[in-house]
Formats: sequence, C-alpha cells, structure tokens
Amino acid sequence: MKNVTGRQSNPFGISPPCEPFVAGFGDANADFHVVGDHPGVHGGADSGIPFTEFAASERFQHTLAEAGLLAETGTPPVVESTFFSYLHPCVPEGVPGPDDYAALEPIFDSELRAITAHVLLPVGERATRHVFANMSARPPAEVDMETQHATEIPGSGWLIVPIKDPAQWDDEDERALVDALVDLRQRDYVRRADLGRFLPDDDPYMVR
Repeated sequence: MKNVTGRQSNPFGISPPCEPFVAGFGDANADFHVVGDHPGVHGGADSGIPFTEFAASERFQHTLAEAGLLAETGTPPVVESTFFSYLHPCVPEGVPGPDDYAALEPIFDSELRAITAHVLLPVGERATRHVFANMSARPPAEVDMETQHATEIPGSGWLIVPIKDPAQWDDEDERALVDALVDLRQRDYVRRADLGRFLPDDDPYMVR
C-alpha cells in the first residue's frame, strides 16, 4: 500500500503537544527511515527540518547524499526514498527526561508505522536503543555504537542499520556508513515473508 500525499513536511499532520516542534520530513513512501533524537541534538529548531543547522547534521546529509539517499543536501534536502523524524520532535528547554520521551513515543511510533520503511537508520545511542526495544528482538542493553555503527541487524519487519552520532564521527566512521549504504542499496533489502505456504494453492503471498 502506498501513502498518497504530496507533502514532505509532516505528511500525516501529526500534532505533538508542544510548540515549536520539528515534524518528520521526506518521502512518505520511503524505503529508508532516519530516526534521530531531538532538535537540540540533531538540529532543526529554527528551520523546522530534521538534521539541519548543525555542522554534524550537514556532514550527515553529505554522507547520505554520497550513499544515494539524498539527491541534494540543504534546508530542506532533496530526498530519495528517505524520511527523517525524531523520537522527541518538540524543541526542548534543556535536556528531555524519560517522562518527556515516553509522552511523545506514541506520536513517533505512529509516524514510523505509517511510513513503513524497510530500513531503519537510528542515529545515536538513544534512538538505537528505542529501535532495538520496539522494532527488534534485541534488548536495548546490547546497543554498542562503536561496534554496531554501519552494520546490518535484522529487526521485526525491518532491517536496522545503527549509526553513530555524526558529532562523534571520524573519517573511518563516515566512510563505513557510505560503503554500507551503497552496498545495501545494491541488494534486496525489502523485509518480506512468504505466507503462501499456508494457502491451498502455490501462489506466493508476500507480507511485511
């Protein structure tokens, strides 16, 4: 099923209980969903576009462009089957606490399941822990950004590629992510299961 919308910013009209906030941005039918932390960490408080304004976020955009996930970098970027959103879209005053994230979790999860991307790209430890806890069989305690950066981890209906926070990258981290995404895009990364074996005929029945 395809989402029918021409809107790239907040395509589903999600309204967090705060003002201002940084809505999800990108292709509503994206194959790749980039999951960030909050505007204070990954940028966008002024522009309203995730992963903008900060030097590390600009570096991240250039890396995604080199890997083929963006046609052009900028504010906003020109996306290629990619969607960006934050666990905590509200622009925080200070550092959000556990209750703040918990209050906004249903909003993020509803957007993630509406996009239904095939590959999740959580950026930073907090986003990766959330994805492990809710979209995979791996416990959050297994998150290790140094060893899992730019690696492929099977999830529950998704392929997960954790990404070390761009503010902490060295040149090797950047190159590893480009190479991993280029390699992934050249293969069949779609997460599907054939339930046709449970039906009376031999026709395949592919589902997420």
